[in-house]
Amino acid sequence: MAPFYCPYCGEEHLEPREERGSWYCPDCVRSFTLKFLGVGVPATASKETPR
Repeated sequence: MAPFYCPYCGEEHLEPREERGSWYCPDCVRSFTLKFLGVGVPATASKETPR
């Protein structure tokens, strides 16, 4: 996944780094990593009540 903006300064110009999920913002000179944890289902929604 690609970020839409830098989480530190909000700029949209980002460059991918060599590591998977790592991005560099040349405007604020910071690097950050994105991690997709998945889409979770709440425990109550996954259990259906019997009728």
